[in-house]
Formats: sequence, structure tokens, C-alpha cells
Amino acid sequence: MAEQFKDQGGAATMDPSPIFRRIMSKVVTHTHSEARLVSRRSKAESARQRSGRAHVVEYFHQVADGYSHLASQVLEQFAARYSVELKCHIVRGPEGNNAPDAELLLALSRYDAGLIAPQYGTDFPLGAKSPPQPLIDLASSILAASAHNLMPGLVSAVSRALWADDLGALRALAEEHGEADTSTTQSALDAGTQRRTALKHYSGGMFYYEGEWYWGVDRLHYLEDRLAALGVDSEPSEPAVAPCPVVDVGDVKNASALTLEFFPSLRSPYTSIVFDETVALAAQSGVTFHLRPVLPMVMRGVPATREKGTYIFSDTAREARRRGVPYGNFFDPIGEPVRRCYSLYPWADSQGKGVDLLSSFLRHAFSMGVNTNTSRGLRRVVESAGLSWHEAKEHLGDTAWEGLVEANRLSMYDGGLWGVPSYRLIDAKGDVQLEIWGQDRLWLVAQEIRRLHRPQ
Repeated sequence: MAEQFKDQGGAATMDPSPIFRRIMSKVVTHTHSEARLVSRRSKAESARQRSGRAHVVEYFHQVADGYSHLASQVLEQFAARYSVELKCHIVRGPEGNNAPDAELLLALSRYDAGLIAPQYGTDFPLGAKSPPQPLIDLASSILAASAHNLMPGLVSAVSRALWADDLGALRALAEEHGEADTSTTQSALDAGTQRRTALKHYSGGMFYYEGEWYWGVDRLHYLEDRLAALGVDSEPSEPAVAPCPVVDVGDVKNASALTLEFFPSLRSPYTSIVFDETVALAAQSGVTFHLRPVLPMVMRGVPATREKGTYIFSDTAREARRRGVPYGNFFDPIGEPVRRCYSLYPWADSQGKGVDLLSSFLRHAFSMGVNTNTSRGLRRVVESAGLSWHEAKEHLGDTAWEGLVEANRLSMYDGGLWGVPSYRLIDAKGDVQLEIWGQDRLWLVAQEIRRLHRPQ
């Protein structure tokens, strides 16, 4: 089955050489360690002080992006609370291999933004369509006219008018703040995009401060924590502008009428830090749990870039530290290790150990630094899952898993999802109530379980 997907080669190869696999693993482990992070931050702050620079936070606004709309609504509050210089840029959306399907990504941003907006005290119209192109163009031209000194309040006002489909409000803002011509607008978008590229990122709705990126309202609390530690929080005793949601199913314990489908992969850093928590949440709430593993993105033909990989690994590291989850001693399992483990999955599942096998594999690959490409490493995985290595060897290379993971992939794509981990929550009538992508949406899954569960 894997043969149907094209190996991208280079850093995105699905079967690196043993030497390349080892070197890459050591580099990733070192680069994203907590000690390395502390060192980078210390050096950045020393350099900032020596230069006499203010604390400068840069924000990159993508006009038609749902996540950017949420971020725009907290800009003024953020700027008022923290003693920083907030520079706003307008940017194009991710391009090329950073966005293999840009329209799907924008559609997901609208759906997801509508679901999470209330958590952050923001607004987003549920079921929103993409704004009409003439309104997008007008909104962009208004922001471009002030691009040299783009104020947070204007970004927020334009974004609100755009997503409210309020042409009158946009025209009023154009009258007050000016409207750039097409050439000037394109130049402003080019400048913002080039600045983002120079800082080694690719997406909209992003905050940047001294070497680190923070995605939208979801990750703003990390930036807030960092700024507070530097003594520039004017209200340190108050909750964060965008506090991190808590995963909480409350007192739900017997929600077996609900079904939770979980789509993980064995080479996903994000999956590795949330796999066990997801299993525990399912057990705690009593939902009917269906594990639906899929191939890693690179192994199913989804392009990967160095910029995207760098951000994912660094973001996973801080998410793991926040959760108190072991992570970071990494030995890349891409390719043959994944296939070998999946070849054991149907057998392990028949023994009631399918969940244990995948949990063990992720733990050994992402937090224990075990080379799962070797029989010795895979044996450690198998035995740690409570399975017999002697029996496992009889099933190595079986192909029954191929149809299984392909069916899971197709099902995930049918829900408008392509990344992992993803979740699907189904009610007692068999209706899908939630389909969502991301380990940072487990709180939303828990919230929906609470909402849907009705004690008898």
C-alpha cells in the first residue's frame, strides 16, 4: 500500500539511511531541549539589552484567515497590558509545500475558529463562508494604506467589518484611514510575507518575539508567560489575555452512547504527547473508543518543509513541558519502523493490546530515544506493551494493516481532516457532532462530551 505514495526525498524521505536517521534524531533532540531553549532566550535578551532595543513583538495578519481574525480581537488588549512595541504586518497565506491544499486549510480555519472563539472571549460566526473577494481586497487595501505604522485597533476593526460582511463599515474605515491602490497593496503584502519568511515561518495569525513563534490565540499564553518573566506585564496578578484551556470532562463517567474516534500516526510529535491522555480521557468518561491509526503525513504524500518541521518540533516540546509529558529524546521512526510496527497492530489488537502497542512505540521513539528501526528496539516496544516478542516475530511483515490504515485515512479525509492527531465525536444517534484536528483540541473534545452526555 505504501508504494502508491511518492517518496519526497531529501529531508522528507520516508526511508532515511541509518546514518541520516541517527544524525537527524540527535540534531532534533538537541535543538529542542529545554536547556537549549533557556540558552537561546538568555542570549536573545542579552543581545536586546546591549542594542538598547525595546521589547518588540511582531504580528502577521492574514486577512481572510479565521485564526487571524481571532488573534486580531485580542491585539489591543495585549498591547495595552504588556510594555512592548507591537508591529503588525499583513501577509499572504502559506504557499507551496507549506500549504498543499490552501483552500482546505482556510476552510478548516473558519470551522475551527467558530468552535474555539468563545473560549478566548472572541467572536467568530459559526458556519462562516469565505468573505467575498471584493471585501477581502478592500480590507487588504485599507490595511496596506497604513502598513508603515499599522495599529492593532485598525487591524481589529477591519477584520470585524470583513467577517461581518459589512461593506458600509469597510468603506467608512477606508474613508477615515485611506485606501491603497492595487500596486501598493501588493507591495505591502509582499513586504509582510518577506519579513515572515526571513524569520523562518510560513503561516498567518502568528506572533514573533526574539527568535520564537507563537500561533494565534492558542499559543499566546506562552508569549505572555515569557513577557511576564521579563517583567513587562503590567497586570501580573490577572489571568492571561488568552489563557490556555483545560481538558476537563467533569463528572462524566458512563458516556458509552458517545463514540470517540481517534486518528493518530506513529511519526507525529503531537500524537506522541497526547496519545496516552486521549486514551485516559476516553476511559474516564466512558465513551466508546475507536483507535484509527493512519500513516504519517510524509508517508502518504503530504509535503513537508524544513520550516514546518522546525515549528512543529519546537511547539511540541513546549506543549509537552506544559503537560508534564516526557518528550524530546527522539529517534526518528519514519518509514520502515512505522511499517513494521503497524504490521503487528492487527495481531496486537486481537490480543487486546493494540492501544498498548502504539503507546509503547510512541513513548520509545519520542521520549526514550530508542531506535525502533532495529529488531532490538522493536522488541523493547513489543515487550513493554505486554506482548510476546517470540509471537510478534511471526507477524512481522504481515500486510493486513495496509487496508486498515488506508480506510482510516479515507475516513479522516471525508471529515475534511488530513493532519494528526484528529478526533471525531459521534452521538447516540450516529450523527457526527465534532470533527477536529490537533492535540490542542482535546479540551474541545472533552467539552463536547460534557455537552452531549445526558445522564439517565
